[in-house]
Amino acid sequence: MRAQEKRAVEAVSDHLAGLDRAPDALSLAQVIGTALGATGCALTVAGQRHQWGACAERWHTQPVTCDGEEQALLAVAPDSAGPLDALATALGPPLLAMRLAAETDRLRRDGDAAARELVDDRWRTTVEMEQERRSLERDLHDGAQHHLVALKMAMALVEHTGATEERLAQLESKLDAAEKALTDTAAGILPIPLSTEGLAGALAAELAAHSDVTLDTTGFRRRYPPLVESTVYFACLEAVNNAHKHAPGAAIAVVVRDTDRGLEFGVSDDGPGFAADRARLPNLSARMATVGGSIDVRSSPGRGTTIIGLVPR
Repeated sequence: MRAQEKRAVEAVSDHLAGLDRAPDALSLAQVIGTALGATGCALTVAGQRHQWGACAERWHTQPVTCDGEEQALLAVAPDSAGPLDALATALGPPLLAMRLAAETDRLRRDGDAAARELVDDRWRTTVEMEQERRSLERDLHDGAQHHLVALKMAMALVEHTGATEERLAQLESKLDAAEKALTDTAAGILPIPLSTEGLAGALAAELAAHSDVTLDTTGFRRRYPPLVESTVYFACLEAVNNAHKHAPGAAIAVVVRDTDRGLEFGVSDDGPGFAADRARLPNLSARMATVGGSIDVRSSPGRGTTIIGLVPR
């Protein structure tokens, strides 16, 4: 082994022994180049070249192997450096570790990119669903509601043909109720207050008719994307409807607020509650999942029920 190569092997060994972290390819190239008295030194690991020194001379290249597999490429300038077999052997294990670390980091970045692409796809799907809901709203408004109004006018004509007043009053009352249900359904798909006043205004307008429901939005001070606000709006209404269904007569409290974690809402009632193992709301969970959100149901017999939803920032 030539004296210069021996000094380089010793310098690499001392350098690695003094590290308290993973070795750095550029600093290792500098150690090698300095020990060899070279004008330049480069290590190519996992396809990335780490070069020390600015050199226009021709390079001597030497593969670095470990366990019978090439791990990196060592290059030294000038090319008169000659064979560096002993140095390449000493560099095998540390450069193997560097290559594995670099490839692991690349795989992690690729995985992160794939995860972001998946999130983008989910949001695009949600946008398409929102567009379908708006199309359905127009169909209800321009189609079904129009026919109901026409039927109501036809009934007014029947009134003058001698039909009993009581029967007509009953039919007209049922028709009014059906028309209101369809109108409310169309408004529920994309409520006007939701688009004009935001989440807080839409909830206030919808829940004002329920004397057993209180709404607190004092901790809600910012706007969120329309898809997020509409999802939380419908989730709150669904949670209130569940409380009306399973805890009739109970007082219901709705809270919407900004937190460090994101947009959070809670719907609580002081009803009879139920066992924790029955606390499953698949429809509500699926709705929240469309915007990356989640729900947590807390209930026990005699202690009421609380549904907490979160859309992370």
